[in-house]
Amino acid sequence: MTKEELYIEYHDKEWGVPVYDDRKLFEMLCLEGAQAGLSWWTILKKRENYKEAFDNFEAEKIVKYTEEKLEQLMQDKGIVRNRRKIESVVTNAKAFLKIREECGSFSNYIWKFVDNKPIINSWKSIGEVPASNELSDKMSKQLKKDGFKFVGSTICYSFMQAVGMVNDHTTECFCYTKLI
Repeated sequence: MTKEELYIEYHDKEWGVPVYDDRKLFEMLCLEGAQAGLSWWTILKKRENYKEAFDNFEAEKIVKYTEEKLEQLMQDKGIVRNRRKIESVVTNAKAFLKIREECGSFSNYIWKFVDNKPIINSWKSIGEVPASNELSDKMSKQLKKDGFKFVGSTICYSFMQAVGMVNDHTTECFCYTKLI
């Protein structure tokens, strides 16, 4: 267990709470992708910097980023300065806007993976919680087919946990019953 206030607040008020807002879903998908190979704590501490650097994850603005803007982001010490991860946000913004146009909203598209309702798991311990599963495999494959980057199965599972598509709070956690 951690004593980090930011982490505790994220766990208690946000992680696992169902999200249907397109911009927020896009933000979380991008942040989960930025986490690849790193800890969530690293990204969580930089989250506000990410919001500022990437225009609050407004895809309509991100798709217009120039090479100059990408270079500026590569110099931004407030985010993870990995060229492929930075470029993936632009790529994902394009795919996101296309999906939104085709499906009416990104929320409609992404929530169909769980039949439009959260999956409630009943883990007794953190050790039981998987890093990925068949559903995250399916989501990853479809997102990649639809043009997204940094959306491997583990990233997709973390995304589903973060935005409440799955409730992976353990049964003794007070958030578990709050979300069922």
